[in-house]
Amino acid sequence: MTVSYFVFYQGVAENNDEFEAHYRTKHAAILATFPGLLDLRIHRSINWDESQAVTKGGFLLIAEMIFPDQKTMETAISSPERAFAREDFENFIAFDGKIWHQAMKKVDDKV
Repeated sequence: MTVSYFVFYQGVAENNDEFEAHYRTKHAAILATFPGLLDLRIHRSINWDESQAVTKGGFLLIAEMIFPDQKTMETAISSPERAFAREDFENFIAFDGKIWHQAMKKVDDKV
């Protein structure tokens, strides 16, 4: 089963659209060079109506990097390409919030 490395951006940017544009056009290009990466998915928050009482997460953006296994993921997040990605964070538009990192393994292909 595959392993995903998620980066959650919880909060708001000075300009959410510009933050997303930089992420999609510049930052994603760096992430795409991570060794062993199978797929990169970028998720942007939307406003939605919820009929149940739930706590909404407040995430602006979530990046999901998918790797074939944990060893490949660990190699990628220790790579020089990761260092370039971390350097690029300095080029992001101002962001007010927390950034969470989480690795998870895929449990099943079917629900």
